[in-house]
This record gives sequence, structure tokens and C-alpha cells, in this order.
Amino acid sequence: MKIITWNCNMAFRKKAEFILVHQPDILIIPECENIERLKFPKHVPLPTDILWYGANQHKGLGVFSYSDYRFELMDCHNPDFKNVLPISVTKGKIDFTLFAVWANNPQDKDGQYVTQVWKAINYYEKLLSETKTILIGDFNSNTIWDKPRREGNHSTVVNKLAEKKIFSVYHKFFNQEQGKEIHPTLFLYRHENKPYHLDYCFASNDFIEVLKSVEVGSYNDWKIYSDHKPLIVEFGI
Repeated sequence: MKIITWNCNMAFRKKAEFILVHQPDILIIPECENIERLKFPKHVPLPTDILWYGANQHKGLGVFSYSDYRFELMDCHNPDFKNVLPISVTKGKIDFTLFAVWANNPQDKDGQYVTQVWKAINYYEKLLSETKTILIGDFNSNTIWDKPRREGNHSTVVNKLAEKKIFSVYHKFFNQEQGKEIHPTLFLYRHENKPYHLDYCFASNDFIEVLKSVEVGSYNDWKIYSDHKPLIVEFGI
């Protein structure tokens, strides 16, 4: 199973063909336009299933299947956390719980980025399990910005997930420390000298045990399409 997250920086319909070269089974696209606006060119393969959520028709969170996997937003979804979506994934080689993430909620006075993830993983704690669980997307966070006195910083999110035996596949695969990543996923304003690692895939232990590969796209390949690069993860499923 290949799962990819890529913040497309809007207008996904014009860029889909470039990420589809990597043949994802499941694709998570922050900053994606809504379903009504997704008019793909004729030569671009159509997804077999789509789930979209957002208040802005030009800029929401899209989840796409290019395989047998099918999606259903769980009834327990709390819109207070906006784009942290608990999704039941079925019909493929394995059924699992997917949290699609675009951590961005300017209305939350407690914090619009990692605070959203922190609140969500506490709210959905009973759904988090050491089996059949994946959280993936643009977390808009990194340990380098931790505020020690704030409970919901990046490190506390990482630690709470670790308690559930859910780990970052990038850090496992490349043996990296949080905050010291050698592969940035964002270049601020597309400037090569402003690199940050903000996009993650956290997976439960059963997925970690069959992890085959993790790849981060290159700056030169993706700078013309977005300020983010894709995170490409493959499991032996």
C-alpha cells in the first residue's frame, strides 16, 4: 500500500498528474479545491473515491483513492478541529482508521496549528491504537518551535502517539530525531534557503513492522507546483 501526502498549494486539478506518477493507493491533499471544482484533464486518471472537507471551496482537505480503498468520515468527527478527519478506510487489502490532517484553524485562540492535532488526538484517544491506525498530512509543526510551557506542542503530540505505539515513519526509516530532519518538506515562500519539515505520516506498530520505503520529493522537482514536497510512504501490504 502506497500512501502519499502533498500540500498542493491549491488548484490540485491542474497538478494531479505530477503526483499520480508515483501511483498512490491513497492520496492526502491539503489545500485542495472542493469536489465540484475538481475537473481533471482527460488524460489524468480519475480517483475511485473522494472525501473532501472544508469551508473554503478553493482550499480544503482532499482524500483520494486510486485503488479499492473506500472512505467514510466517522460520525464522531468533531468540526471544532476542522481538518483533522477521522476516516474509516475499507474495501482494500486492510481496513484501518485514517486521520487525514491539515493543521490549520485560525479561529482557535489556543493555537491554529499543532494545537489542533493535540486537541484532536486527545478527543479521539479511543480511536488511536497500536494497530490499524495512520495519521498523515500537513501538521504545520516541528519540535524546533516547541513552547515548553504549552502542553500541546509538537513534542507532546509525538510523545502521546508513542504511548499508543504510533510513530513517525520518516523518523523510523531514516533514523532521524525530531527537529533534526535532513529532508525538509516545505520551503517557505518556495525559497530554498528556508527549509522546514512539517509533513508527517504517523503509523501504528503493525504498519511500522511492514514499512518498505519513505521518500521526500526534491526541491527542484516540486518548487514550480507548491511550497511543499510530497511525503511518499509504502507499506508491504
